[in-house]
This record gives sequence, structure tokens and C-alpha cells, in this order.
Amino acid sequence: MSATIAMNLRHDWQLEEVTALFNLPFNDLLFQAHSIHREHFDPNEVQISSLLSIKTGSCSEDCGYCPQSARYDSDLTPEALMPIDEVLKSAQQAKDQGASRFCMGAAWRSPKDKDIERVVEMVQGVKSLGMETCVTLGMLTDKQTDALKAGGLDYYNHNLDTSEDYYSEVITTRSYQDRLDTLSRVRDAGINVCCGGIVGMGENDNDRANLLIELANLPQHPESVPINMLVQVEGTPMMGSEKLDPFMFIRMIAVARILMPKSRVRLSAGRTEMSDEMQAFCFFAGANSIFYGDKLLTTDNPMTNHDLSLFERLGVRSAGSSYA
Repeated sequence: MSATIAMNLRHDWQLEEVTALFNLPFNDLLFQAHSIHREHFDPNEVQISSLLSIKTGSCSEDCGYCPQSARYDSDLTPEALMPIDEVLKSAQQAKDQGASRFCMGAAWRSPKDKDIERVVEMVQGVKSLGMETCVTLGMLTDKQTDALKAGGLDYYNHNLDTSEDYYSEVITTRSYQDRLDTLSRVRDAGINVCCGGIVGMGENDNDRANLLIELANLPQHPESVPINMLVQVEGTPMMGSEKLDPFMFIRMIAVARILMPKSRVRLSAGRTEMSDEMQAFCFFAGANSIFYGDKLLTTDNPMTNHDLSLFERLGVRSAGSSYA
């Protein structure tokens, strides 16, 4: 399969050909992914996003990886929706540290209309600082989606998490179709889509391939594709999962880049357990976005100083986040 074919923004990928990509010799896969990456992006620029938990814990969902579920004893202290001034203070700090997009996450299965009103105020406040905005709030109604769009929201995050076949092993409180319906609702409203998944949850090779196929075969590729490495948290069902081979994670980044050439592929959760060398491979393979700061919702993230040092060592600079 040629790079030219991959750059035509296909939406008809099949398991056999994606499996063949995963099975390529490592150097051949990285060469192909990096070549495609250079066609659409500056290979030495990485977009920086910052993520804040604006409402923490007490979620009714049973996502097996998530310490915010009310069903698990993870020693997490629930917190109500943050005051707007505190959110804007955090956003300003993130901007001062180099972030161009501010992402706000709330642990809801689905928000109430009154919650959306407050989130819209946060979105408008963050945008007034000159930053792009992204929220992840769970499932939305048409009315709520339209309100977020009218409020100026740039991106909505709603991850598929894993393949449809493996999904019930991770979550039972909402269906895979629920997630697809939310993505469709967000796309129809004219909001950019941020959608990816988590690896290292006990899924197999086909599950990882099928997750990327599901994303790439959407009517329009997500503008942002976060690839998360499972962060194992005491008290959650996924604690004790066998850790994923780092080279498989890098292959995941490379195949995501080949299947979705113009999307921002983001290194998300799990970077605290990645060596600098592993992250450098990921950047070469096509990752060109990271979450910045010492927390990702409730789990640790590399400190800002370390990221800046790594960027300097690699000759990488921060980039704006406009969709190429």
C-alpha cells in the first residue's frame, strides 16, 4: 500500500490491510508514517493542550479504567463543578506555560441543561483569553450540543475507548452506539471532534486495529485523536492489567497517522510511564500533540519543565492547533 493511497483520507479501511500495517517491520512502518506526517505537518512542531477536571468524581458510569466512577473505591475525593473564576485562573496559567488549547472535563454520564449553561460561560471565558476550547461532558442532547456550539466551543472530546467487540469488557452502562451517536450529534452541530481511545486494557491486536478503523472510517476523521496508555489506578477493575509493549504503543501512533493523515494525533494519558526515548519515537511516528501540565483529570502527567526540556533536546517547538 502506498503513502499516496493513505493520504487520500480514506474511510473504507479493512481489518486485513490495517493488520498488515501493524505487522510491518518497525522501521518500515515508522518510515511510512513519518513520510505521511511530513506531507501535512511540520515534523518539529507539537501542539500543546492543557486539561482541567472541572467536576470530579461521583460518576454513575462503570468504565473499568476510571477512578471517577462512584462504583469503585479509588480514594478519590468528589468535587462539585468548579467556580468559573477558578477555571479561568487555571486557563490563564496554562496559556502562560505555552498551551494553545484548554480542555475541560466533567465526570458526568450526561449533563443537565443547567450544567451546560455554566460550561458555556467557562468556554466563553477561556476563549476571551485567546485559547481554543474543548470539553468532555459525556452524552449530549441536540439542545445541549447546539448551546455549546452557540457558545463558541471549538472541540468536543468523546472517546470510543476501544473496539466495539471489546467494549463490553470495559463499560456496561452505555453502549458503543451511544458513543457513536454523540459523535454524530457533535459533528452535525459543526463542532470539531476529538476522539480516540485507550490501549493496555487487556485488548488484543484486532481490538487495537478495529479501534483505529472505527475512527478512520467515520464520515469525517476526528480533528484530534488522543491515544491513551492505560493509567492503572488502585480500586479500579483494570488495575493489574498486563502492561502493553512500548513498541506496540508506538505502532499504534504510526498506524493512526497513516489512517488519519491530517488529524492531530495526541500523546495523552500514560506519559509518566513513557521514557523520553519512547516519546521521541512517538513524535517521529506522527504524534504531534500532547497534554501539558502535572495532572490529566485525576492522574499524574509529566511536569511542564520536563516537557520543555524534552522539546529542547529534540529541537521541537510548540505549534498552533489549527486543523491542516
